[in-house]
Amino acid sequence: MRLLSFIAGLLFSAAAFAQSGPIKVGMSMPQTGSLGAGGQAALLALRMWVEDVNAKGGMLGRKVELLAYDDQTNPALTPAIYTKLLDVDKVDLLIAPYGTVPTAPIMPLVKQRGLLLMGNFSFGVNNVVKHDMWFNNAPWNNASSWSDGFIEAGQKLGSKSIAFLAADNDFAQNLANGARTLAQKGGIKSVYDQNYPPTTTDFSSLIRGIRAAKPDIVFVMSYPNDSVAIVRAVNEIGVGDSVKIFGGGMVGLQFTPIMTNLGSSLNGIVNYNSFVPGIKYPGIEDFLKRYAAKAAEAKVDPLGFYLPPFNYAIGQMLEQAVGATKSLDHKRLAEYLRKNEMQTIVGPIKYGPDGEWANARVVQAQFRGVTDKDMEQFRQTTKQVVLYPPQYKTGDIVAPFEKARGK
Repeated sequence: MRLLSFIAGLLFSAAAFAQSGPIKVGMSMPQTGSLGAGGQAALLALRMWVEDVNAKGGMLGRKVELLAYDDQTNPALTPAIYTKLLDVDKVDLLIAPYGTVPTAPIMPLVKQRGLLLMGNFSFGVNNVVKHDMWFNNAPWNNASSWSDGFIEAGQKLGSKSIAFLAADNDFAQNLANGARTLAQKGGIKSVYDQNYPPTTTDFSSLIRGIRAAKPDIVFVMSYPNDSVAIVRAVNEIGVGDSVKIFGGGMVGLQFTPIMTNLGSSLNGIVNYNSFVPGIKYPGIEDFLKRYAAKAAEAKVDPLGFYLPPFNYAIGQMLEQAVGATKSLDHKRLAEYLRKNEMQTIVGPIKYGPDGEWANARVVQAQFRGVTDKDMEQFRQTTKQVVLYPPQYKTGDIVAPFEKARGK
């Protein structure tokens, strides 16, 4: 009997010790490769959340530990990384890598194992898998949500025609199709529609084609290197006096090094974003102030507007769900996230049945008064004027495009 009691005591002690260990949150994050710069900034924000939550005593009385491996922006690596996180590291909670392409390969794994996965600025990765424990933290939901504010701004200017320029791959085409659908519904006629190979470096002939078509609206769906080349081509060639509004879905114009590099050539462009100065969310200004100090030391994106606040918010949502349910059970956490509105530094977040935001909040902002070689100017509220959504509007559009450029 004493032996049984001794064994039971040992088992109880082992269980108690396991429960007193850290809560492990695991993920991959691109720290090198094409998404490495954004990934490093996002990772800094998550580490800030870990510091903050541990300063408050952790979750469930246990410290939080973040395990993050570099996926090198290579989607072929993410399934093995997440298998290691689960089977070797024995993590308690999972966060997806930044972006669509590296996240898609792990969706079947997390669904098969019945695991909660917090998404991280991806698009459409759950359309086929339909995992009911997926919660993407990105301010869009369907393809149209990326461009509805842009098309609406064009309509208010009386636009009747549109030109499309989009990268020829699934991601860009899905988003461009959302804009095409909105334009068609709004009775806006397409007068130019050109897809370009992702290897394109010279856009001069395409910009001349747009100019010859004389559209009222020009919608562009491009990647960072393409966006830079397109802006430079527009600055050299111009798009003509007919164009009222230009931009829409240009990835890269949200990143500090690109904005600083392009400088005054950004003026007049209306483009999507996640956050710009002037938008008032509870706690965002304090976060950005603390982030800036840490970013300078870590030598990552010094402004951190695009990804870092949303990654910090992922931690906040996990903290709220665990605190409310007093549990690390993935099903219970998923049920809580489905039913409740989360309060974060990027505003309130409510999820729809597909695990995307129930209410999209994609910002459309116009670059105005931007000068060359000045990073600090982008902290001002006047350099990116919010046109949409209405509740965060900070000014009206300047049109036509050539006037907004100061030409």
